[in-house]
Amino acid sequence: MTDSVQLDGNSLTRAQLIAVSRGAQVALDAQQLHAVQRAADFLAEQVRREEPIYGVNTGFGSNADRLLGAHRVRDQLPGAIPSDEVSLHEELQRNLIITHAVCVGEPLAADIVRAMLAIRINTLMRGHSGIRVGTLQALANLLNAGIVPVVPKMGSVGASGDLAPLSHLAIVLLGGGEDFHNGVRMPGGEALERAGLERVRLSYKEGLALNNGTAQMLACGVLAIDRLERLLDTADLAAAMTIDAFAGRVHAFDEAVHALRPHPGQVHVAARLRALLAGSTLADIPYHLVPRFAQWQPQAWDTPDAQAQRFDIRWDWVPLDQRHGREKFYQRFRPFRGGKKHQPQDSYSLRCVPQVHGAVRDAVAQAARVMDIELNAVTDNPLIFPDMQGARHVEEQVISAGHFHGMPLALAMSYVKAAIPVLASISERRLNKLVDPATNDGLPGFLIGNEDATESGFMIVQYTAAAIVNDLASRAHPASVYSVPTSANAEDHVSMGANEARHVLDMTDDLARVLGLELYTAAQALDFREDMIHAAQALAARTDAEHFASKVHGGPPKGHADRDAFLAEVEGLRAELANAPSFSAGTAVEAAWHALRERIPFMSRDRAMDGDVADAVRLVEQDVLLDASRVAEAAVRP
Repeated sequence: MTDSVQLDGNSLTRAQLIAVSRGAQVALDAQQLHAVQRAADFLAEQVRREEPIYGVNTGFGSNADRLLGAHRVRDQLPGAIPSDEVSLHEELQRNLIITHAVCVGEPLAADIVRAMLAIRINTLMRGHSGIRVGTLQALANLLNAGIVPVVPKMGSVGASGDLAPLSHLAIVLLGGGEDFHNGVRMPGGEALERAGLERVRLSYKEGLALNNGTAQMLACGVLAIDRLERLLDTADLAAAMTIDAFAGRVHAFDEAVHALRPHPGQVHVAARLRALLAGSTLADIPYHLVPRFAQWQPQAWDTPDAQAQRFDIRWDWVPLDQRHGREKFYQRFRPFRGGKKHQPQDSYSLRCVPQVHGAVRDAVAQAARVMDIELNAVTDNPLIFPDMQGARHVEEQVISAGHFHGMPLALAMSYVKAAIPVLASISERRLNKLVDPATNDGLPGFLIGNEDATESGFMIVQYTAAAIVNDLASRAHPASVYSVPTSANAEDHVSMGANEARHVLDMTDDLARVLGLELYTAAQALDFREDMIHAAQALAARTDAEHFASKVHGGPPKGHADRDAFLAEVEGLRAELANAPSFSAGTAVEAAWHALRERIPFMSRDRAMDGDVADAVRLVEQDVLLDASRVAEAAVRP
């Protein structure tokens, strides 16, 4: 079991919350509990003095103008059955919880609920909520006993906080509701008995303290940010593997370039790409060394080993009479057109990775900043200041405010919600470039040999990515812009932050799927790119210009006046290839490729791909490829 996380209301971090969500226990800071009890004692004294305090001896929401009486009026109704032997103050708090636990839908996952419990405990530890130490300790005991209240996912409007979901947490303390204990769903009271825990009877304002707050939206938000931070790194890795598969241009990622537009995320991504591509001899390869794919034919190669290739290769020679006005160019660059066009820039989905991935990073960083503040904020109502200096009336010490309103979180999540489809979209565009023979710089169409026109290769992988991207885009509409007033218009503007954060958390699953599909496809493309270049090098090493010229189209026939010039230029290409070092991807990219290939073999012929796709997504979800790249990168870091 992970070491316990100490909660004091002031220092909870996202990393600690993630640990609790995954099973770590919590401990309450003994010193801070004095502040908790001080506020509870203050409230009890004010009630003894019969001071009117919202939510303590008044109704809630639109009933805030109704004071609790000395006895129950309803007991005087004809035929009335005497009420329970509890005070009106306790009944007020209990009824708040039991009538507000009305969420619907599938239960939230256990990690979300555990995070909600930890958040609620931490904010109550600040000592401005009026809850008693015993009740707060009971909430911590619930969490530490592994009891996971059943919290249906839909029902919060994000003001007054997550009332309904938090009531599902609190109702279990009272012996009601349902929960999961040791994985078994059961009534809340039964789980308390099995864990040896007592039911709680609520005192002044404790119902409000337990269900006013932003815990659901914050829990979902923190878990989403944790996931997204890893997926952002995975997206950079996927882009780097695709860039290597394209033998792309990397000067667009130079440090000096990004110093001229220093958005933090953009600068970070450019640096990540430089690190991931470090050691690559594919990136910035001279364009004329890259052959393009040609259909395999029985006579394509000159040796049995070479004949085992699943492709042929070719270049086109630029005739002498087509070079007029471009003579200086062809003095510097060899006159062969293979898989790569001679151009100084790649398409936007490659060249603009820092600008796009970086902007998404900045959106996530902004949300993380909001989450970090909210983790140690007081978010219930009213707020209690028992030691307020110079207070003349209780209204100056018990202040109704709006900290339960989730708009700070909702807008931060809206920003991220819009950013997720952007990251998925540029990934899908890179994937599409890899499979399209019109844009993949000389790779085979759909990354398959397809000698007999019977194979589809990776064609439909792009369809799946496109479908996911469309689905993400259709879900990106911000919930935060559409307020639906509640509580008889007492709560006339709400945040919808719980919906927003839940949507974002759900959308991370689909983002992981798109990135898995890109990495799966990029690995196939990288295999083809390296194998085609290495086949060209092997041919160059064992043949002369006359033989090598069989892979070059457009050359003059024997006896033509330009034949000697053609062969001389072919010899220059052959010698350069023969003497070049072996070409490979960046060290970190190679490590990720190896990790993927341990699970998913190269696809030389069409096969059922559903298992491959599922494996690729799992490799992303489990950070297998990301971890492999990080280990390799650390090993070569200066």
